[in-house]
Amino acid sequence: MSFLVLGLSHHSAPVDVRERFAFAEGLIPEALKRLRANGLAKEGVLLSTCNRVELYVSTSLNPHVAALALREFIANERQCQGHDLAHLYAHHDQACVEHLFRVACGLDSLVLGETEILGQLKRAYDLSLQGGFTGKALNRAFQRAFSVAKQVRTDTQIQRGSTSVGSVAVDLAEKVFDTLQRCEVMVIGAGDTSEKTARSLQSRGARSLLVSNRSYERAAVLAAELGGRAIHFDEWEKDFGRIDIVISSTSAPHYVLDVPKLERLLRVRPSRPLLLIDLAVPRDIDPAVERLENVFLYNVDDLQAIADDSVRQRREEITRCEAIIREKARALVLGGTSIGELRAGRTGHCSSPERA
Repeated sequence: MSFLVLGLSHHSAPVDVRERFAFAEGLIPEALKRLRANGLAKEGVLLSTCNRVELYVSTSLNPHVAALALREFIANERQCQGHDLAHLYAHHDQACVEHLFRVACGLDSLVLGETEILGQLKRAYDLSLQGGFTGKALNRAFQRAFSVAKQVRTDTQIQRGSTSVGSVAVDLAEKVFDTLQRCEVMVIGAGDTSEKTARSLQSRGARSLLVSNRSYERAAVLAAELGGRAIHFDEWEKDFGRIDIVISSTSAPHYVLDVPKLERLLRVRPSRPLLLIDLAVPRDIDPAVERLENVFLYNVDDLQAIADDSVRQRREEITRCEAIIREKARALVLGGTSIGELRAGRTGHCSSPERA
């Protein structure tokens, strides 16, 4: 039996490749059903975020055979071509455990030490748990990953500085406009990334905040918490004329803003800079809008330069974090709670899983 992860991330693939591999949450249970039906894995967790798509499995196949089979499975699921598959990586057994722990701790993230990935990892695990796609091996490994992430947050300063994509996006906005106090901001999408970005904007003094989401009720709740105003998703274009910054993070399968739509919106807007920050994968905003005058577009990959500033602040903490991860991974695999023992059922019943 092997414990294996196959995936790609911002380290191995640009955003235009990652968006082709991305899974909408509603598609994940059926994909995991097909994974087991094909005999490729006994257990599985599928993580899909703006910066990574990773499939964690417990399988009876040889690790190298399993990696090849999982590559073919992912290619068929997402209808990806051979040149895209070159961006995939695979780790097995202890290397897989260490990778999972690094992801949970935010050490493998675009923004070093960011906290959003832990919540995303917990939701991915919970979705698999509720669907019956996990067992003793993945339950113990993921619960241990959550525990290690908590220890790293407590015992190190890895989160010093900007630790989320949202906060880095706000850093970018401040560099473009110097101050946010004169800026009108629209947030499209009221998910976790949008919420954290909106809160960062408010804390930095944004003059006005509009929130639009396909679920108006969700937008209204977030807007009320932040002292902003909610608008219906099919009406946000009416307020576009006075907007300076748009931060978009929806799960739409198509562009929310493309060139024809933005050209039309710009006609009713005074001639001044417009900052578009696209945090979604697949992307919400057509990259071609960059050619329009006074329009500045940044996607999640463009935030890397700003993230690097925070990385330098926290570089000294990486060694401490890695030492904790190696110790805990070794304990899981070799210290009486090895993956093999877990699968053999010799460690007893696992504790109740953490929730997102």
